[in-house]
Amino acid sequence: MGFAEDHLIPLVDEGLGNSAYLLDLGDGRALAVDAARDLRALHAAAGRRGLLVAYAADTHLHADFVSGAVQLAHDTGATVLASAAGRRAFPHRGLADGDEVELGGLVLRALATPGHTDEHLSFLLLDGTRELGVFTGGSLIVDSAARTDLLGADRTEALTRAQYRSLRRLATLPDEVAVWPTHGAGSFCSAPPGAERTSTIGAQKRTNPLLAAPGEDAFVRDLVASLGSYPAYFARLTEVNRRGPAVPAGTPRLPELDARQVEALPAAGGHVVDVRPAADYAAGHVPGAISIPLRDQFATWLGWLLPDDAPLAFVTAPGQDTADIVWPAYKIGYERLAGHLSGGMPAWTAAGRLVATTAFVPADRAPGGPYIDVRQQAEFATGHVPGAFGVELGDLTGRAAAVPAGAVVACGHGERAMTAASLLERAGRTDVTVLDGGPADYAAAHGLRLDQGPGGNTA
Repeated sequence: MGFAEDHLIPLVDEGLGNSAYLLDLGDGRALAVDAARDLRALHAAAGRRGLLVAYAADTHLHADFVSGAVQLAHDTGATVLASAAGRRAFPHRGLADGDEVELGGLVLRALATPGHTDEHLSFLLLDGTRELGVFTGGSLIVDSAARTDLLGADRTEALTRAQYRSLRRLATLPDEVAVWPTHGAGSFCSAPPGAERTSTIGAQKRTNPLLAAPGEDAFVRDLVASLGSYPAYFARLTEVNRRGPAVPAGTPRLPELDARQVEALPAAGGHVVDVRPAADYAAGHVPGAISIPLRDQFATWLGWLLPDDAPLAFVTAPGQDTADIVWPAYKIGYERLAGHLSGGMPAWTAAGRLVATTAFVPADRAPGGPYIDVRQQAEFATGHVPGAFGVELGDLTGRAAAVPAGAVVACGHGERAMTAASLLERAGRTDVTVLDGGPADYAAAHGLRLDQGPGGNTA
């Protein structure tokens, strides 16, 4: 078959900042690349075209999501394609550098591109002798390269030097070859904000600052300097993906719980997670519940802030689909889902249980006390309230005692700040106010100009 651009369907996960790809092979079959365990969008795209997923390729052992390859092998009989060096403990076709897979007219060639992980492969797609595009996973990404510190500080320099060589190898492909990365903007595996999801080799040679580095040492310095923090759950998922995750039969259930069951959960080592919008949580919530609004970034903060081995109960708003809780949780390996509060907060109050509230105010009503900015350091540096204390949300639990009394807690819009306030409340701090807005709103309301750079205050 001949290849046309519409044969490739990118499937973007805005929350984790990743792209999976579904390739129509032209004969009723399809190839999936780097699909996550939440396969709803992929199955829908395949269904619209009448495609059966015959191959599921993973570029590397993912740390930021549970791979959907094992599920696809179960659901559609797909052959899993992955690096032989990954020592995966489930049936798959192990590939080494230069190995090729015939796809019914197209060919997928494995290219060893270590750096993001030791066993990383890129997959070059060929139509005859014509090199069409390359699935680069976490090697060459748009205007950057994926992080190289996931295996520990003692491996970072060696992996970064391997990443340098991998990018140089990919840069030898023809300029017109498309670049189809997995990691993109919003991924904690590292990508510049606002970057396009796909590119070409030629465009990357012109615009990617890492490809413009004058040598290997400069590349190492620049890439390592760009690495920020990442969610705690990343440390667990590589091994989950090597062993192969369990295969759910259909959508896992989220049972209904009454107020008594939800109230008893923390004493049994569990956690209550309130997924309603921040304003709803502020108006009234289960005391001690953690606010993680159900939005694109839900899985990230669930995995960053809560353990995966404790039962979780959820408080939902009317109209929220429990499947949108279950699949993002399963996508990051969280399977101990006890259920959700039947009837939501009205049922809680009707049962006579205590209700907590949190101050949530717009910028013009926010007090002028200490300002706690819980955004990532890179966000903080782009513009923050003068004198603000910067403490990333992921670090807040261990630093709650250092938060000044009467502080205004803020992020970019209010969702992360409400999560921060819920963590502080659980630590006994109920004296904070959450900003409904961001630093620009606060600065405008208080006659201030935002500062840039890392800032001097840390909580």
